[in-house]
Amino acid sequence: MDRNLALEFVRITEAASISCAHWLGKGDKIKADQAAVDAMRKRFNYVDFMGKVVIGEGEKDEAPMLYVGEELGTGKGPEMDIAVDPLECTTNLAKGKPNAISVLAAGPKGTLLNAPGSYMDQLAVGPEAKGVIDIKAPINTNLKNIAKALGKDLKDITVMILERPRHDEMIKKIREAGARIRLIEHGTISAGIAPAVPDSGIDVMMGIGGAPEGVITAAALKCLGGDMQAILKPHKKEFKQQAIDRGLDLDKVYGIDDLAKGDQLVFAATGITDGPLLKGVIFTKYGQLTHSMVMRSKSGTIRYIETHHHESIPSKTNV
Repeated sequence: MDRNLALEFVRITEAASISCAHWLGKGDKIKADQAAVDAMRKRFNYVDFMGKVVIGEGEKDEAPMLYVGEELGTGKGPEMDIAVDPLECTTNLAKGKPNAISVLAAGPKGTLLNAPGSYMDQLAVGPEAKGVIDIKAPINTNLKNIAKALGKDLKDITVMILERPRHDEMIKKIREAGARIRLIEHGTISAGIAPAVPDSGIDVMMGIGGAPEGVITAAALKCLGGDMQAILKPHKKEFKQQAIDRGLDLDKVYGIDDLAKGDQLVFAATGITDGPLLKGVIFTKYGQLTHSMVMRSKSGTIRYIETHHHESIPSKTNV
């Protein structure tokens, strides 16, 4: 993946973040989401590439959402799969809560799994625990293996998991194993990436979250050398059929290389509200300040970018 193209993608997540950040705490998640989508689509179409959305948040008849199958870019340059979440944690932003980000992943055509808009059981770890996880094994077994790989006591392992009734039994077993837990309301992408980010304080993310978000998480972990396993868990008949129509196996354990293939992947994200990975958008008298991260699987490095977006300052004669 060309590093210049990676930086273009950061500009896309920056634009989406700034647009929807205006809706912080205003209680209207629909307008916030639309602002992010509109800004992301507009910026995408300035970039010289042939992109196709394989992970989006809307269907074609639900415009203005970026929909699966939508073509992006100028039509000049490489063909690429695009996975987007213009505003992850929509509800959090609307309520003025933390952990909202704008995020995208990209790779050459055919590299990102075309997952349905349903659920996916996920288990994600950082590089040191790569190869020791088994999503079908007992929770206690996985936690012991992760702790051993990290050189930690099991009691010091921290698991991040969505606070949902469907996770009650899983949370009980984590507690019985003796591990620590951080519950989150939303934000599985940030949670899944955190174990691979030094000093995040998170050792593992597990639980059932969105399948589209799972693919984006896998792309980021691939850039960071982390590991992930997942099993599709469609929660409606329509999503089950959608998965079957796409040739996906509901019994298969999808490894990180199934979710995001190759070494030409890129991941970009910009904070909207403060979270474990990035600071949120700050509005100043001159414009906006954003904090972003961009990663390429080829280099395996994280680049953090602080950008000052200066708006035009009117002259005194126009004041």
